[in-house]
Amino acid sequence: MLTLVLPRLVSFEGSARRSTSMVERNVATLRSAYWLVMASGFLEPVLYLFSIGVGVGALVGDLTLPDGRVIDYAAFVAPAMLASSAMTGALSETTFNFFGKMKFMKLYDGILATPVRPIEIAAGELAWAMIRGNIYAAAFLVIMVVMDLTTPGRALGAFGAAILVGFAFGGVGMALSTFMRSWQDFDLMSSAQFALFLFSGTFVPAQAYPAVLRWVVEVTPLYRSVDLIRAVTTGSVGWIQLVDVVYLLALLALGLAVAGRRMEKLLCK
Repeated sequence: MLTLVLPRLVSFEGSARRSTSMVERNVATLRSAYWLVMASGFLEPVLYLFSIGVGVGALVGDLTLPDGRVIDYAAFVAPAMLASSAMTGALSETTFNFFGKMKFMKLYDGILATPVRPIEIAAGELAWAMIRGNIYAAAFLVIMVVMDLTTPGRALGAFGAAILVGFAFGGVGMALSTFMRSWQDFDLMSSAQFALFLFSGTFVPAQAYPAVLRWVVEVTPLYRSVDLIRAVTTGSVGWIQLVDVVYLLALLALGLAVAGRRMEKLLCK
């Protein structure tokens, strides 16, 4: 039997320490192919930015924000791509990978023989998912600054917002994974994810939709994420961004609570 002894990432004990052990386990099992998957996940929003934000933007011209400010179309699309990238990175780790470990690899069955509890597994896997999401966000923000789509100071604020977005979608993804019965169920999730990508104020303002459809768009989690990051990168933060933050925090709390209870039900029989 091969035993891996890893350096402690954090010096504290208790529940947080047990959650951190999940991150250490994932670091120890990294393979070179994983970095290729991460590269593909980063390139997708960058390609959208150049093809639509810059290419189509040359035809669209400038856009007027709800507060009356006029910005370049690429500056309008870029924060939406950042929010989508944070969503994609978090969901990839907390859905497909999480489902495989739980249902097929039976990894968590063995872990539960240790003092680690289901909610601590969920928290640890969510933290690991955020490492991937944060790498995407940081690299994309560098591109935005280089392209003069935002300032370095605003980019730092947007990075914090992207972290919150990733946590919120990670919690939701983990909760959804506990209800999946087979790999085919993920087709429905992928369709829903793509619909969010298209209709969350990503490429056109929500005000362009009919009143009823606009209301549906504005209550989706990706729209609230796009609204938050776009306000930060364009310097138009207002009271509505407090609604965005509260919405995403509530989504995170709900996702973790559901994931913890479902894992306990499924694994602790």
